[in-house]
Amino acid sequence: MPNLKTSKKDLRKTKRRTVYNDRLRKRYKRSIKKFNDLLKAGDKEAAEKNLKHTYKVLDKATKKNVINKGRASRKKSRLATQLNKLSIDNVKTNQEST
Repeated sequence: MPNLKTSKKDLRKTKRRTVYNDRLRKRYKRSIKKFNDLLKAGDKEAAEKNLKHTYKVLDKATKKNVINKGRASRKKSRLATQLNKLSIDNVKTNQEST
């Protein structure tokens, strides 16, 4: 336990920031999970809408220094790749059925 007055203030500040950062971290992870669930269900339109929301959440987490810029960029790229792969698979199955 801190003894100095400023150390006590720092501890309070750290606790507040930890709660806020955890909330943002959970928010972007929840958003990514929802996107992945939509992909597994094969709902492309809903996945596209959710992808925009996921981008927004990741950008906000980056802006608040919860995650760094490269990590957010990598996650966004991989999510977009998954969505594009889903649409390519749909095109292939449609061509095979005709």
